[in-house]
Parts: sequence; structure tokens; C-alpha cells
Amino acid sequence: MSSEAEGGRSAQLKHTGLRPGWTTGACATAATTAAYTALLTGDFPDPVTIALPKGQTPSFALAAEELTDSYAMAGIVKDAGDDPDVTHGALVRATVRRLPAGAGVVFRAGSGVGTVTRPGLPLPVGEPAVNPVPRQMMRDHVARVAGRYGGSGDVEITVSVDDGEEIARSTWNPRLGILGGLSILGTTGIVVPYSCSAWIDSIRRGVDVARAAGRTHVAGCTGSTSERTVVAEYGLPEDALLDMGDFAGAVLKYVRRHPVDRLTVCGGFAKLSKLAAGHLDLHSARSQVDKGFLARLARRGGADEALATEVADANTGLAALQLCQAAGVPLGDLVAAAARDEALAVLRGAPVAVDVICIDRAGTVVGRSSVA
Repeated sequence: MSSEAEGGRSAQLKHTGLRPGWTTGACATAATTAAYTALLTGDFPDPVTIALPKGQTPSFALAAEELTDSYAMAGIVKDAGDDPDVTHGALVRATVRRLPAGAGVVFRAGSGVGTVTRPGLPLPVGEPAVNPVPRQMMRDHVARVAGRYGGSGDVEITVSVDDGEEIARSTWNPRLGILGGLSILGTTGIVVPYSCSAWIDSIRRGVDVARAAGRTHVAGCTGSTSERTVVAEYGLPEDALLDMGDFAGAVLKYVRRHPVDRLTVCGGFAKLSKLAAGHLDLHSARSQVDKGFLARLARRGGADEALATEVADANTGLAALQLCQAAGVPLGDLVAAAARDEALAVLRGAPVAVDVICIDRAGTVVGRSSVA
């Protein structure tokens, strides 16, 4: 297949002409790697190179460094590429201290990094808001540095972000109960830039490429985790995968005019609960999880009034889902079915069969609809 006919996520990004950037998680990993190297060797690697979950090996220039007998600190300025990210230009620091043998890797929230204060997030209450994938990236790189330079790998990592508490006021963190600053995020280490017009154009091109290749089944996915899920479920080739991001409406409207036999929509439970409630733009700045709507679905699935009230009052969509899972109420399936019905409404009778798969952050299927 020629480059003009490439499909899939990487081709969509290339087509937009937008420059990708690095997540706060990637920056924190690079800063941790540089700081721990300096703690063991006395020298900071600059630039410092890390390995991302998908195999990329970017290098980062150090913007700050400090070395004492008891700790090392390194800082990286986040480059979000062409994405309008509020954390673009933020200085992400990691301070690494040795711990006794067997202590493992311990994470602390420094200045500008939040602490989890409510349930329903992928971290327990009281933990620093350093998400699971960045934590694993930092653990992996600490182990590599320890193996190379003879360290134990037992360290305390304090992640901080200059002016992070101020920046966090422009995010949903305060409403989610993440207090004191930002979250350290990222599942791939890469920030995929979203210009609405450029990304929607890339979605249309992705549909065109899939149709030209004779694909009769395509999948609109909200990100890389959902792509992996549909590949595992259906064995779809790369050029049948549409990275719709938050633009569910763009996929549905274009497929309505340029039909394929079957469309699978796959994404996180919270995002697809927005589609189920009638939102076609799933970005957090333009639509929100409606817990009242989820409570109504839960009642339809057999929830009593006490559980429905808990769902309506839940901190996050994930918390609402967990409440229902514990009670045996199939909220995930109900959301998937409602999202499918909304998709069919947008398709307006186009000859396209639709199914929806809801996943959690780890990619586990938590809800699915039948094909209609």
C-alpha cells in the first residue's frame, strides 16, 4: 500500500500535519531517569533518553538539575506539540532519594501535583495523582538505571510541577477531588494533538482509505487502548481503525454519507456514557458525564432507589460503574446499548450495522451492545 493510501492512527496523525508532544508522565519519567542516574554516578545525562510503552525512544533536554549527598533533582519542560494543552511549557520535576533495601519505589506529590481525595479514580484516596502507567514507566526506568549503575532500585520519587496548583484550576481536577495540583498522566507518553478541523478531516480520510481497501467492518476508537481492544476482539487490520478521539459525531456523520457494512464504536466507559446521553463531542471541555442519566439507566437495569441515588452522587463515571458492578447491575451493557441507539439515530437509516464496546482504563471490556 502506498503512503497515499495509508490508513490507521499513525496515518491520521500524519495527515493532520500537527506536531505531537509529550505527556506529563513521559516528562516525569525522563526527569526521574536523569535524577537517579546522577544520584548513582554524580553526572546528569543531558539529553536524557527514555523508552515509551510503544517503543519510541525520545530524548529530553534538562531544564533544571540539582545534586546533593541525599537527593538528586531534574526538571523537564513539557512540550505538548501542537495540542492546546494547559500544561504546555510547564516545568515537571522529579526529586529522587535513596530508600532502605526492599522499600521499592515510593511516590510522593510535590508542589503542584495533586492528591486523590475521593473514590472513583484509578488511584486510592490519599495517593499522589501520578497515574498507573506513568508510575510503571518510572519504575521500569529506575530498574534499568539501577541495573546499569549498581543501585538497589529502592527510591522515593517526588514529582512536582512549577505553578501546577494554579494550572490545575483550568482542569477538572478540583471537581474530581484531586487537590493541590495537576495529575501526572499519559498511557503512551505521547500527546496526540487535536485541531478540530484537521482531526475531523483525518477521520474522513480514514473512512475513505478503509472503503478503498474493501473494508466492510471499521472501528471508531477513542484512543490506543480501545484500538487494542477491537483488534483483539475482531482482528481488524490497521486501515480499518479510525482514531475518532472525542469526535464521535464526525465518524457517524461521515459514515452516514459513505456507508460501510458494520461500524464498531469502542472507548472508555465514561466517554461513551456521554454518547449514550446524546453528546457527539466527547471532550471534557464540551460535554460531561451525566450521573443522573446513569442513575436512570441503573434503575432500568434493576437498581433500587438507594443504589440509584449513590450512582447519581458518584464522583466519576468509573465510580458509578463500580457501584453497579458490585450490585450486579449491568450498567456497562446499558450504556453500550444506549450509545449504539444514539449512533443509529445519527446514521438516520444508513445501511450500517453498529455495535458498541465500553472498556475501563486497563482495556477490560465492561460493557457491550448487540449488533443492530
